[in-house]
Amino acid sequence: MPATASGGARAEEAASAPSVCSSAPFCMGTRPEELAARLAAGGPGGVGGPGAGRGEGGEGEHERVLALREIKNQIIGNRTKKLLYLRLGAVPAVVAALAEPGASPAALVQAAAAAGSFACGVDDGARAVLAAGAVGHLTRLLAHPDDKVVDACARALRMIYQSKQAPTFDVNNEKNMDFLLSLLDSENENVTELAANIISYSCNSNTEQLALCGAGVPQKLVSLFGGSMNLRDACLESMTAVIRNNWEVASRFASMDHGKAFRSIVALIHDRSPRTRLLACLCLIALGHASPCHFPDRQIKTKLILVLLELIEEPGHVGDEAPLALTTLIKDSVELQKQAFSTNAVAKLSNHLLANTLETRRAVTILLALAELCSKQEESRSQLMSGQVSTLILDALKHDCVDIRVAACSCLKNISRSSKVLSAGRLSCDTVIAPLVQLLYDSSTSVQIAALGAICNIAVNLTPRKSVLLHSGVVSQLVHLSKSMDPTLRLKSVLALRNIMFLMNPKDKDLILKELTVSTLSSLICDSEHSVQEQTLALVQNLLDGYVGSVNYVIGEDGMVINAISRQLNSASATGVCIQGMLVLANMAAGNELNKEAVMDVTVPHRADRIKPSFVVNFLQSKDKQLRVATLWCILNLIYPNSESSSTRVARLQNAGVISQVKNMINDPCLDCKLRVRMVLEHCLDNAAAGFM
Repeated sequence: MPATASGGARAEEAASAPSVCSSAPFCMGTRPEELAARLAAGGPGGVGGPGAGRGEGGEGEHERVLALREIKNQIIGNRTKKLLYLRLGAVPAVVAALAEPGASPAALVQAAAAAGSFACGVDDGARAVLAAGAVGHLTRLLAHPDDKVVDACARALRMIYQSKQAPTFDVNNEKNMDFLLSLLDSENENVTELAANIISYSCNSNTEQLALCGAGVPQKLVSLFGGSMNLRDACLESMTAVIRNNWEVASRFASMDHGKAFRSIVALIHDRSPRTRLLACLCLIALGHASPCHFPDRQIKTKLILVLLELIEEPGHVGDEAPLALTTLIKDSVELQKQAFSTNAVAKLSNHLLANTLETRRAVTILLALAELCSKQEESRSQLMSGQVSTLILDALKHDCVDIRVAACSCLKNISRSSKVLSAGRLSCDTVIAPLVQLLYDSSTSVQIAALGAICNIAVNLTPRKSVLLHSGVVSQLVHLSKSMDPTLRLKSVLALRNIMFLMNPKDKDLILKELTVSTLSSLICDSEHSVQEQTLALVQNLLDGYVGSVNYVIGEDGMVINAISRQLNSASATGVCIQGMLVLANMAAGNELNKEAVMDVTVPHRADRIKPSFVVNFLQSKDKQLRVATLWCILNLIYPNSESSSTRVARLQNAGVISQVKNMINDPCLDCKLRVRMVLEHCLDNAAAGFM
């Protein structure tokens, strides 16, 4: 019969030790300092010294077993004791017992259990165990003839592979793969569970997933579902790791044994064990995301939602993680979010949040699930805000826990996509903005980023009442964050400024530019991150939109902004930057003659009576249709309306090869481009016919 498994990602356990004779000639001390010293001693009288008796019945070996067992018993579940023994240097002596050729099975069992315990839950302990070479010794001892030694070593290795410090197991290595397959074929469930744990830990790339799939690992994992609960759970976790984000592996698995393997996992979402149900749900979610075409059954997806909502009521880890699994399931899916809403998910999650304290991880995961439910569904937003949860979310913004504050901001970010919800009910604009602005000063960067996300959405949907934002003091802090060393903070703060600037009246735009300054705006246009450059140019577009006088900010102050735009376009940076830059120039070119000439100096500049080759030609040849359209808009605005100045600009564009390139685009595959090409050419002809050329 296979041995009983005890592992997985669970709390450490004491290994059952063979009985040890209690007739020691003296009583061994149990103080950590004394135990560590005895275990590490290399001279006569030491537990492991050359003068000590060897063999299972020797006095020295007997004392070593007692010392190892006492250390193990003291450190299991006791972080403080682990750190103390680490400082005393006990780990190398413990691991040395595993390397001892003549060590008794009793000593090996106790040493393995102690090594595993040191590695469990304490990074320094895991590092010490690895540095002492424990993995090699424990792996070698998996072939030991004593089943108790094998069990203890397998459990210890499982604990090591629960640590992020554990070495990656290269499954692309043929010998490693053969070894892993031999573990999966073992009759000992502790060993097969170890194999599953190694797969979960080490399977991080498509090539590793394909290698495991090609070696028949999914079939072996499914065949082990009939084992103990712990083994089944470990195999489910491994299966998820092998399938995750890999279409080819997911497709093969879905069709394995004519769908029998897939159905076996579906059956497990109704298992008696809550943990098994959760892991089966996670496996099916991974399968659905990796290969949606092989998971079209809406009924199964509905069952997943219902099972996960039930699991939220479970205590401990399962109940904490169930909302996160639900979030993953419905993420970016309008259909599944509607389905979740129809199963009363918002009410169930809200009620659970209200009935329990915010001091838990479950509160974080529930808030994140509610945020996802509100990301696309107006009904979900309305239902969430119609109850008492709105007050709780506002309270969560001021919570001591960083994760709670981030999750609350995520909720508000998605709720604020609805202008109806934002301006009515319990969650009014005035109530939300003040605490969000306060979070921009938070000591946690993740909280600042989350708050910026919410402010970005509020700024868009607050168009009629943007004075509320201006009076909140948000602009000055956004300007400050736009100068941060963190690129995400810079990007999010610029996005927020861009959204605030959208459809704002000229007077308020002036106030923002006074805070932002032309110098900072120019610096952001030339930021090291393309995403920041792109959004800053979008900010400039919103500045120009509907405000004739705003062009002075672009071409004034020695042309700092227009020169920055020119540098970016001439350097032909990211396509998105070029598109936004051309849209800015197109907006400017729609203005008066002064504006048009400023744009001409950027697009077709004069250099020592020679016309410099223009980047405009390259943009017109771009594969990106948006860039071609934006460039054509700019050209069109430059030559309209017909006038003597327009004809001069047409001539300059012709000399630069721009008009020739436009003529080559008469049959452009993009209809928008084709329309604007014809408009440009018609205006060129009109200028010529009017005698301006």
